[in-house]
Amino acid sequence: MGRPHLAVIVPAYNEEPRLADSLGRIREYLDSQAYTWTVLVISDGSTDRTPDIAKRFTEEDERFELIEYRPNRGKGYAVRTGMLTAEADWLLLCDADLAAPIEEVEKLFAAATPVAIGSRALSESQLEIHQPKFREMAGRLFNGVVRVLGVPGLKDTQCGFKLFSYDAAAAIFPRCRLNGYSYDFEALMLARALGFEITEVPIRWSHQEGSKVRLIRDGFRMLRDLAALRLTFRSRLRDPKDMPRRTD
Repeated sequence: MGRPHLAVIVPAYNEEPRLADSLGRIREYLDSQAYTWTVLVISDGSTDRTPDIAKRFTEEDERFELIEYRPNRGKGYAVRTGMLTAEADWLLLCDADLAAPIEEVEKLFAAATPVAIGSRALSESQLEIHQPKFREMAGRLFNGVVRVLGVPGLKDTQCGFKLFSYDAAAAIFPRCRLNGYSYDFEALMLARALGFEITEVPIRWSHQEGSKVRLIRDGFRMLRDLAALRLTFRSRLRDPKDMPRRTD
């Protein structure tokens, strides 16, 4: 049968209130498509019923898969685990809150580049529900710093809706090291340095309550990570040794 056309990777940490609805919406949409697909939920040290909800989907539908571990290791670790485990022509990072609706993946497919990232910052983007003002302003400021120091030309590196070709994911994610929220710009810096074209795509997006990001604490950590990447980046481009494609 070969590998599926699309693998949807859903990192999840204590997402009990919304995970069932989100996975149901993902399945409903993908069932209406002609291509084959799979969904991989990564329970990143969840202490609520997140794994139980995901298990129910795996029992009902063999196209769903769950990886769970403890303790919590960070979103970057969860994303990397999913990207190195999934086998598909295209791998989609999709946040569990579906702030970007799953059907927006078609816009990323239409970009036809090895890396396509959903963006909230382009003039054509549709922000149906905005973040609180302070949070939105801080996000714009941080993305400005990332454009200067990390990935010039990209206006929104932090949106949790990104599509990678199999080859791009196989080259990028074994080289990633950051376990926290800095994984976004780390992966994009690597993608650009390795020669993969990146397209920023305007998408429909709605703010969802319950973000795990702590603005001040995590913001400072991300700035620290960005500075460290600038200093050590070139050594990261060497072929990773003893890094298998799969993590199982």
